[in-house]
Amino acid sequence: MAATDRGSAELAAKAKKQLASGTKDPLEKLRLTCLSRGASGIKGLGRQFRIIDDDGSKSLDRREFFKGCTDFGADLSKEEEMEAIFTRIDKDGSGSLDFDEFLVALRPPMSNARRELITKAFQKLDKTRDGVITVEDLKAPSEVSKRRMDRGDVFKDGFVLFSLAFYWTFCRDAVTKEEFFNYYSGVSASIDNDAYFDLMMRTAYKICLHAFLSFGSHRT
Repeated sequence: MAATDRGSAELAAKAKKQLASGTKDPLEKLRLTCLSRGASGIKGLGRQFRIIDDDGSKSLDRREFFKGCTDFGADLSKEEEMEAIFTRIDKDGSGSLDFDEFLVALRPPMSNARRELITKAFQKLDKTRDGVITVEDLKAPSEVSKRRMDRGDVFKDGFVLFSLAFYWTFCRDAVTKEEFFNYYSGVSASIDNDAYFDLMMRTAYKICLHAFLSFGSHRT
């Protein structure tokens, strides 16, 4: 985790430097604002939008979008830059944004190989295959079958350190695939070396090596 934290700090410093030098693309400016807060920046913006989305529609109108960006502390002008981002993502002119699609557009570019690794890691944790990671997913199947366990039980049982780190990172009792990707897109941006990213993900999530032997051969 220390190496990842170090990479996150380096990512934040790099993003702040790029912001200071100026960028004309409003979406890139918002992306850099997120990354200037480290690997968790995009995840944090996603959480901000989720708070605003009171009805759970997973869509944002202009007012909600502008409020979310402003509350997050993004240094964007409402009249020009926020409107430019909104119009760019709202391709059908409906007046609303699917916020998962927006966050996908906001994430730093990733190779297919990295996306596959993140998907594989999510699937490894989502043992119930219901599209969210919960405490029960992180428990061994045999223990889950014996009784339902809450978050406190997991801590009392001395659950593996990685699972604890996972919850400290997300601070939620249920993590969706989109949230998982939002976080690891930031982690990915902090790691330039494909081989190191591969090793980190496989080690952390115990992903079989043979599934990714061609990792370096199918980049985008």
